[in-house]
Amino acid sequence: MNEKKTPFLSVKDLVVEYTSDGQTIHAVNGVSFELEKGKTLGLVGETGAGKTTIAKTILRILPDRAAKVKSGEVLVEGTDLLKLPEEEMRKHRGNLISMVFQDPMTALNPTMRVGDQIKEVITHHNDFSDKEATEQAGKMLEMVGIPASRYSEYPHQFSGGMKQRVVIAIALACTPDILLADEPTTALDVTIQAQVLEMINDLKAKNNTSMILITHDLGVVATVCDDVAVVYAGEIVETGTKEQIFDHPHHPYTIGLFNAIPSMNVDEEYLHPIDGLPPNPADLPKGCSFSPRCPYATDACRKEGIIPTVTTPDGHICRCLNLDKVKEGGNLR
Repeated sequence: MNEKKTPFLSVKDLVVEYTSDGQTIHAVNGVSFELEKGKTLGLVGETGAGKTTIAKTILRILPDRAAKVKSGEVLVEGTDLLKLPEEEMRKHRGNLISMVFQDPMTALNPTMRVGDQIKEVITHHNDFSDKEATEQAGKMLEMVGIPASRYSEYPHQFSGGMKQRVVIAIALACTPDILLADEPTTALDVTIQAQVLEMINDLKAKNNTSMILITHDLGVVATVCDDVAVVYAGEIVETGTKEQIFDHPHHPYTIGLFNAIPSMNVDEEYLHPIDGLPPNPADLPKGCSFSPRCPYATDACRKEGIIPTVTTPDGHICRCLNLDKVKEGGNLR
C-alpha cells in the first residue's frame, strides 16, 4: 500500500481577525487546505471573502496592529512559517514564497527604475556582484516578454499589462517554490489576460512552482488550476479537483456562482444571480454563514456551531447540511 505523500504546503485551521473602530472583523475562520509541489490551487469567491488575507497570512505581511492570527499553522515541508522569527521569515519572502499583487500600479515604486526593482530582490537573496544582478534582472525582463533595453525606464512609462509583467518578474526573480497570485489579471483586458496567464503557466511549469491563484473569475480557474477551494465569509465551503468542482458542484454557493455565468448552450433571457449580499464579517450569522442567502437553509443551518464537512459521491469535500435537499431541487450537476 502506498503511503500518502506529505503536501508541500499545508494550511491548518487558520483563524485571522482584524480590529477596526473597536469591532472585531472575522476575516478567516478555520481555513484548511493542502498544496502539492508543482500544482495550482484556485481560491475562488466574492470580494471580501478572505482570499487575500489567507495569502498575506502565508507570506506574513498582514498589518501588525490591525490584524492578528488567532490560531492555525502554515506548514512548508513541515516547518511552521507562523512560528519563525521575522529575520528568518524575511529570508524566505521572494525566495521560498513570493506574491504577485493585485494592482501593479501600487505594487511598483514609481520613483525607481523597473530593472532596479527586480535587481533589489535578486541582490537580497543572492551573493551576486552588481553587474551579475543587473544582468539577471535584464534576463527576467526578457523572460516576461519585455526587452532588457527598457531596464532603465520607470513604471509610468509602461502600460497596465507591461506593469503586471514587471510585477511577475519581481515575484519570480529568485524562482520561488510557492507563488501567491492575487487576481493577477483583473485589471487587464481580455487579450492581455490570456497572454499573462499563458506566461505564468509556462514559467510555473519551467520551475516546478506551486501556485495559489486568487480570483473570482471561474474562466481563469478553468485555464490555470488543478484544484479549487471555494471561499465564503472566511471559510472554505467546497474543495476538490477542478473537474469535480466544475462538473459536480454541490454547495449551494458554488452552484450559485456557476448559475450566474452566462452559458452559450442555454437560451435564457436572464442570469440567475445569488440573492442578497455577503454577510458583515464583524457580525457573521450563526451556523452556516451562507444560510441567509440559501434557498435550502433550515433551522439546523442557523444553529450556533461549526457546520461539518461531508464527502460527496465523487470524492470531494463540501460544508453543507442539506445536500439531499439541493439534489431534490435539481441543481446538482
